[in-house]
Amino acid sequence: MIIFLWILAALLVLAGIAGTLLPILPGVPLVFFGLVTAAWIDDFQRVGWEVLVFLAVVTVLSQLIDLLATARGAQKMGAGRTALLGGTVGLVVGLFFGLPGLIIGPFLGAFLGEYLAKGNLRQSGRAGFGTWLGLLCGVALKVVVIVAMLGIFITAYFI
Repeated sequence: MIIFLWILAALLVLAGIAGTLLPILPGVPLVFFGLVTAAWIDDFQRVGWEVLVFLAVVTVLSQLIDLLATARGAQKMGAGRTALLGGTVGLVVGLFFGLPGLIIGPFLGAFLGEYLAKGNLRQSGRAGFGTWLGLLCGVALKVVVIVAMLGIFITAYFI
């Protein structure tokens, strides 16, 4: 049973790391649940509730900041809701085209979404760039948070 739980914890953490790029997966929350599972294996003897509560707060805050970063990046450039929706769709479609798709997909999706809504080519380009930049900042934030969470957990586990 313990081996199964370690495998589950590792899979949750790995899925969470993948979730930093895949908008379908909630990356940081999956990492958190993987770490809770790992702490549960030894009845929270090595990693206590204090650390887990801190990691839970970090998880919630990172989700809020991620949403705000994406929305703020788009709004700064005048993007509307259709640009945000288009950027998300572009990110999902871009998954099928590897790294170039992940980079270009959100921009094209936001551009097309804004263009369909407003019909202004220049504004659509700005909205596409703003949405892309916001999504990029959100991904960078999630990577930093996950690395910090893993570092805190590993430190608490071994010290």
